[in-house]
Amino acid sequence: MSLLAEYLPAPNARDIKWAIIGTAAAIGVGVIIAVGQLFALAALIGLPILIGLAGICLTRPLAGLMIYFNINFFILGLSRFLPNAPYGLMIDLMLVLIFMGIFFTTKRTGEHRLRNPIFYLVLAWFMYTVLLFFNPLSQSQVVWFFAIRGLSLYWLLVVIAGFLLLDNPKHLYWLVSCWLFWSLLAALWSFKQYYIGLTPGEQQWLAEGGAKTHLLFGKQFRAFSFYSDAGQFGADMAHAALFCGIMVIESKSFARRLLFVVLAGVFFWGFAVAGTRGPLFIFFTGLPLYFIIKRNVPLIVVGFIALGMAFYVLKFTRIGQGNYQILRMRSALNLEDKSLEVRIVNQLILMDYLKDKPFGGGVGSGGDWGHRFAPDSFLGHVALDSWFVKIWVEGGVVGLIFHLLSLIAICIIAFRNISRLRNPLFKSTMIALYSGFAGILVASYGNQLFGQHPIDAEMYLTMVFFAICPKLDKMLPGPEQEQPRFSLF
Repeated sequence: MSLLAEYLPAPNARDIKWAIIGTAAAIGVGVIIAVGQLFALAALIGLPILIGLAGICLTRPLAGLMIYFNINFFILGLSRFLPNAPYGLMIDLMLVLIFMGIFFTTKRTGEHRLRNPIFYLVLAWFMYTVLLFFNPLSQSQVVWFFAIRGLSLYWLLVVIAGFLLLDNPKHLYWLVSCWLFWSLLAALWSFKQYYIGLTPGEQQWLAEGGAKTHLLFGKQFRAFSFYSDAGQFGADMAHAALFCGIMVIESKSFARRLLFVVLAGVFFWGFAVAGTRGPLFIFFTGLPLYFIIKRNVPLIVVGFIALGMAFYVLKFTRIGQGNYQILRMRSALNLEDKSLEVRIVNQLILMDYLKDKPFGGGVGSGGDWGHRFAPDSFLGHVALDSWFVKIWVEGGVVGLIFHLLSLIAICIIAFRNISRLRNPLFKSTMIALYSGFAGILVASYGNQLFGQHPIDAEMYLTMVFFAICPKLDKMLPGPEQEQPRFSLF
């Protein structure tokens, strides 16, 4: 004991106090974990992280916006491991904190950035959905407060934050690099699901209803990675594959071109194992648009010949018919496909129901929200498997026309702005994003892509760059000067 006493000083009152506090805290944590088990442990780990995120959003709103963009990729997938967490509320709170951070830290001279037609179009759509609150045909006014978020509120908030915070070309490259990083992780996780197996949480998700759409014919598995479903995952893979494919053509250095070739191949196979058909039109829309934008006659000729051959093989031959992934792609071009016939029949029924309802059945009247808040209504049993059908059902033919015209106007504005860019790398990146944006819009006819995570955040911030790209282009060297190096770019 004398030897120990020589090296261990006698404890003072402060040491004793902190020892008691530490012991009590350890006992308290142990009791909480013992009672609450996994959820309590996750809460104890997650609470400091949430406090840190709140601090970042309040003090550095640009970093908060970047974090929001990244969280969108995996937050819905977390529900398979922690099903009771309020993920939607977390997204809402994060956006509120970002706006508080903008209010407290950003100079009051930034409002002029909102004076552009794309913002006005988004604001007009939001105001239209606000007026739909007073739709007398709505079966529930309460559901409006829930359903408005994905329909227009997130769109407006993210666009405003983007206009006020994104003011450097590096911001574009950072966001694209983050998108490709998460897409690569998602593709690798889908390969793990497809070739190795699922986690217990993923198996439980399938058993609770996910198998209806992700285990076709009882045996054909559709990978969904850590996204909400295979439709979102497949669309994001197709979008990323299209982007990287275009960058292969646009890149000048061999190393960069090789990198994009590898990424395009990985993303395309991710799209294939998702087994979703609608996103095939991301390629058939985005690539022709890219060829036209480039105005390069040899590229247009070669590109359309290649696309025509791919279409011919899928539509008029049986090459690769024994491969399930090719079979699923081929069925997307089959006008006699049973699922397509069912969709058309459902839309004819909706057409008859909505013929005297120009403003639709109200926000949240169909799909999951309708089934939850108005299960006895006609629209409460309607599956909204298309973004534009959702707009039609909830906003009527007036809302659908307004929405389509707004998106077309955004595409026209973007085309005009991108055509005027000088910097080769920046212009190539914007062209690739524009082609993917148009492809997502077309593919949204077959799936609810546009308003769901993570594609919604990708689309909203892409719109911001459509508007501000001429200003950002002036910060970069022209085509005759040395180009900067940015991450993957």
